[in-house]
Amino acid sequence: MRILVVCKRQYTGKDLIDDRYGRLFELPERLQAAGQQVRGIALSYRRRPQVEHRSPAGVEWRSINALPLGALHYAAEVDKAVAGWKPDVIWASSDAMHAMVGRALARRYAIPYVVDLYDNYESFGMTRLPGLRAGLRRACAEAAAVTVVTDALHDKVRAQYRPRGALAMLGNGVDRSIFHPRDRRAMRRKLGLPEQARIIGTAGSITRHRGIDDMFRAFGKLAQHDDRLWLAYAGPRDGTPRSFPHPRMRDLGLLPQHAVPELLSALDVAVICNRDSEFGRYCYPMKLEEAIACGTPVLAARAGGVAERLDYRDDSLYAPGDHEGLAVKLRARLEAAAGASTLRPVSWDELALRLSDVLRSAAEARAN
Repeated sequence: MRILVVCKRQYTGKDLIDDRYGRLFELPERLQAAGQQVRGIALSYRRRPQVEHRSPAGVEWRSINALPLGALHYAAEVDKAVAGWKPDVIWASSDAMHAMVGRALARRYAIPYVVDLYDNYESFGMTRLPGLRAGLRRACAEAAAVTVVTDALHDKVRAQYRPRGALAMLGNGVDRSIFHPRDRRAMRRKLGLPEQARIIGTAGSITRHRGIDDMFRAFGKLAQHDDRLWLAYAGPRDGTPRSFPHPRMRDLGLLPQHAVPELLSALDVAVICNRDSEFGRYCYPMKLEEAIACGTPVLAARAGGVAERLDYRDDSLYAPGDHEGLAVKLRARLEAAAGASTLRPVSWDELALRLSDVLRSAAEARAN
């Protein structure tokens, strides 16, 4: 099966080609490794060298800059990418515009397309532009199938978009060769963290719109009465951390991918913050699955697909925005000296098999 992927190049704070990270890199990579033929068009909303890149598994990626004039030549660039190689199906992901692009290209090449929603794209700033919300809904309604990241998003799409094709769950996963349990004390020594302390923290988006101030406020409350408690965090951030200075707080900056599991494995409890918002209600945080894969106990905001993933365990969930409730549950988790998480991590290989079935069904339905 020949699969054309259309998506943006930068997402979740990473660059698809430079960082080789996340859903839009991993799923095409695993499809290619399993014997499919995959080519991808990555539209960069930032100025980057326009390259033709072959991934380790053999996915052929073509990067196009949206500005200043790339969007005007997009169709011609896609024609170059698929010359002599007509795709059987298109998988369109990233945002409302790419859902619309998938629909347009499907008409151009007379092939089916599948839209992927890894978040609620209506919550993205881009979707406020005139016509994009309606275009997103039309693209999803007319797609051969729609893949969605959470049950909440599944229900929203079914009720509001009324898709004519299949609606399939496709969560997020991890690279098990990178994210796996490691010795806690050894990781603390490697990162320069105190070995005997009790450490909470996170690796991900350290921003107010993700509700990260819940973690800082809860830590501040607990640290007043617990001299052994430390907070360690890493990831892209806004100015929020500057509002919560503390001598037992360690900022590890922007860690390379291989070091993220080292931090997660060093923690006694990983904190996954979010807000009850149009974004938070439908998302599936990558850092949740990564913490699970590292065997680290998790305490997460009850938002999006998190509650279901954590089996609705009350001791693992807190109400978004309730930093005092988070502090109470963190104290209980720390005092219980809980061992490693017993949840089984989901691998990208498993998810690629599910996606392959969805894409094949879409291609075969058109062929018949």
